[in-house]
Amino acid sequence: MKLADIAELAGVTAATVSRALSGHAQISLETRRKVMEIANNHGFRVNQAARNLRLGRTQSIGVVIPLGHESAQRVSDPFYTALIGHLMDGLAQREHAMLLSAVNPHDPDWLDNLARSGRVDGIIVLCQSDQEAALRLVGRSYMPLIVWGETAGVDGNYCCVGTDNHMGGRLATEHLLQLGKRRIAFAGMTDIPELAARHAGYLQAHQECGISPGPQIAVPLSFDPRLNSLEGALATSSDVDAVVAASDVIAMGVIRAIVESGRRVPDDVPVVGYDDVTLAAHIMPALTTIRQDLSAAAQVMLDLLFRRMAGEATGSVCLPLDMVRRQSA
Repeated sequence: MKLADIAELAGVTAATVSRALSGHAQISLETRRKVMEIANNHGFRVNQAARNLRLGRTQSIGVVIPLGHESAQRVSDPFYTALIGHLMDGLAQREHAMLLSAVNPHDPDWLDNLARSGRVDGIIVLCQSDQEAALRLVGRSYMPLIVWGETAGVDGNYCCVGTDNHMGGRLATEHLLQLGKRRIAFAGMTDIPELAARHAGYLQAHQECGISPGPQIAVPLSFDPRLNSLEGALATSSDVDAVVAASDVIAMGVIRAIVESGRRVPDDVPVVGYDDVTLAAHIMPALTTIRQDLSAAAQVMLDLLFRRMAGEATGSVCLPLDMVRRQSA
């Protein structure tokens, strides 16, 4: 059976049948139901692949996590699972599928290859990693590209969405300084723009108070607090009286190490995390942290992406953040 056959049975044009089967808003509910009933009764199914090929679109969005940097987060990290979940919800509402992949970018053309592949209508890259050159190269010619990361310094080379990481690092540190802490460690690495900005905010807060910063404890974002302990790393800095962690997962590992060393959180060593993942409110003590609204972030990224898919040249967006005060600091 063809569209023309259904059209004849329904008493409408083939164009109306095509629109009804695709859920077009201009087709009345009564006509749509009539067409769908005839199609179902005769076992008719739209060849979606052929339809997408004809329209020049795939109805799929690529979401890519580059793992080029040393401290790369695991895809199973609570931050990523939450953000990917919000993106998937938003894409489902727009009737698009997600093509999710994690990439070890040994090939410098990995992003360009995906953009040229014809497999997706647009791309969201989660984390700049150490791939600034690839992002800038593709961003100059491929409009439907959105990057989650550090917005400072992007300068229009590609569309970036993120929060003010420098301010976040500063807020966390100022909070601990106001508690009277004077030997504050930074737990995390600085090998991606977001973490480097958080560390810079940590340093600025110390500088403005005329206080020397504490040690940096090099903990990768891939750290798993269930399997590893930071007790040894903290033991070499026994005079530390507070910790700013580069992520909530790192903060959880720090709290565990502090407790294992016989000290208490927050009484002896308060800890501030970063992200406000769901687990942050449920550990003991509940984690004081810098909150990034991932639901809002996903909405903004998708809005910008679909606007760029339609040909609009959008700028980068820096989203607000705030501190959530709980028990750990």
